[in-house]
Amino acid sequence: QVQLVESGGGLVQAGGSLRLSCAASGRTFSRHAMGWFRQAPGKEREFVAAISWSGGSTYGADSVKGRFTISRDNAENTVYLQMNSQKPEDTAVYYCNAAPSMVGLHSEYAYWGQGTQVTVSS
Repeated sequence: QVQLVESGGGLVQAGGSLRLSCAASGRTFSRHAMGWFRQAPGKEREFVAAISWSGGSTYGADSVKGRFTISRDNAENTVYLQMNSQKPEDTAVYYCNAAPSMVGLHSEYAYWGQGTQVTVSS
C-alpha cells in the first residue's frame, strides 16, 4: 500500500515556474514507478511524466517535453515535477500516482494522490 500527498500547486503567470512535490508513505516507495497526470476542467485526465523506481528512466508527454522535469528522491520518499515556461493550457489539477512498473501507472491498479491545483494566468 502506498499513500500519496501532492503539494506545491498554486497560481503562476505564463512563462513562470512551479515545482510540485508528492510525498509517499509506505516502505515500498523505492520499488514503485511514479507518475504525474493532470486533468483540466471538462477534459479527460492525461499523462504528463513518469519515472522508474530507480530514477534511471524517465519519459514525458510531448506537450511538456523541454519544459517539465520529473525526478525523485527515494531517501525522502518524494517525487517532484519541475514545471518551467508554463502556459495557460497547463492549468489543471495535477495528480501523482505510483505502480510497480511504468506501464502499471496507466492501469486501474495504480495508487493515486488527491491532486493539487495549478493555474497559469495569461
